[in-house]
Amino acid sequence: MPTIDSTRLLLELRSLAAEAQRAPSIGSAGDVAGAGGANGSLDFGAMLKESLQQVNSMQRSAAELSTAFEQGQPGIDISRVMVEAQKASLAFRAMTEARNRLVSAYQDVMNMAI
Repeated sequence: MPTIDSTRLLLELRSLAAEAQRAPSIGSAGDVAGAGGANGSLDFGAMLKESLQQVNSMQRSAAELSTAFEQGQPGIDISRVMVEAQKASLAFRAMTEARNRLVSAYQDVMNMAI
């Protein structure tokens, strides 16, 4: 049975925490409101699509790694498989929560009296 390298696992968790704390920079309120502008403004639709693609990529990668481990390919240990699966699961749950909040905000706006 392969052993779990706690140092490597800790380093990977720290790098994930640092990556999660990095947020996209938003220059001004006009950048958010003017989505899709030619001056490099933040496009919400593109950002959402990119996030979905990243989550999908993480899930595919975790599934491929799991399959490779199950087939007994050398160089793939269970700790790596489990870390990748947890990263994919966490990304999916975060995306689901973001979707739920967007739907809730949309419903709140639609129920506002004019």
